[in-house]
Amino acid sequence: MSTIKLQNISMLYLLWLIPVLIGVYIYGRQKRRKALEMFIDAGLIHRIHISVSASKRLVKSVVLIIALILIILSMTRPGWNLQPETMERRGRDVVFLLDVSKSMLAEDLVPNRLERAKLAILDCIERLEGDRIALVAFAGTAAVKCPLTLDYGFFRMMINQISTESISRGGTMIGDAIRKVTSDVFDDQIKEFKDIILITDGEDHDSFPVEAAKKAGEKGIRIIAIGLGDEGEGKRIPITNKNGQKIFLTYNGREVWSKLDADTLRKMVTATPGGKYLNVATGMIDLGNVYDNLIASAEKKKHESETITRYEEKFQIFLGVAFILLCIELLITERKREQKSHV
Repeated sequence: MSTIKLQNISMLYLLWLIPVLIGVYIYGRQKRRKALEMFIDAGLIHRIHISVSASKRLVKSVVLIIALILIILSMTRPGWNLQPETMERRGRDVVFLLDVSKSMLAEDLVPNRLERAKLAILDCIERLEGDRIALVAFAGTAAVKCPLTLDYGFFRMMINQISTESISRGGTMIGDAIRKVTSDVFDDQIKEFKDIILITDGEDHDSFPVEAAKKAGEKGIRIIAIGLGDEGEGKRIPITNKNGQKIFLTYNGREVWSKLDADTLRKMVTATPGGKYLNVATGMIDLGNVYDNLIASAEKKKHESETITRYEEKFQIFLGVAFILLCIELLITERKREQKSHV
């Protein structure tokens, strides 16, 4: 005999409605009797012709309660007959490479470049369709904050924790960050289905990013670069001093102005197969559309298959019987069958 599995067993708490309904029925029956006794002596009730049949009313109530029980049982999603089912996942490996250097605090995007980038990444996660994702933060060095995973909840937790304090060493080493992704995140087994979404203002401190992009491209990795910031004059970098006051970052006594280096990013993406540069500058970042147009529509690899066993859900049987009982309850009349008088 197959084991019956209730896949939403918490619905059984609704069975507490049954004794409540039974109590309501008993209470109503007593109230009706007391109403009759107000007009007729208790001893004369059995002599009065009453057109309503108490037994039929009881049958209707029992049928209704049984139907309700069956409806509640169907809500528990009962099932039996275990069946094996093979689940196949298809998708790409996508690494979000996020610049967390001090220049990302510039406020030419509201509230600043870094926070806008984080919000854009979170919006993009809502569009994912089976892709494995990873998060690498970089400034003067790079660190893997989330390895390739299908656990989008864990990824969201890690992206929310990202700040300019996530990397202790200052500066911007885009080339080193790409080399970190190539060596520590991606594997070399398949030279396809790999994307780096680089989000940065493009400023680099002699880490040879174009050369690093070429090496990544040779391994089949595509770079999609998102350039943030004012490409013309640039913007000052706000920081907080020891007294909690807002000041601007200085170097050798002069204020630092950060601006987008789009030329470097363009050279990087052209060095990878199918690379794409998106010049957001100070506009809106819509990584959701980037994903739909460049990643979701691209060829995907088959991830590992997983065979699971599932119970065949049989809630339809319980609902069907309950429906039939409700129809029967509607057809049962409470009136007594009239007896013909014989002359």
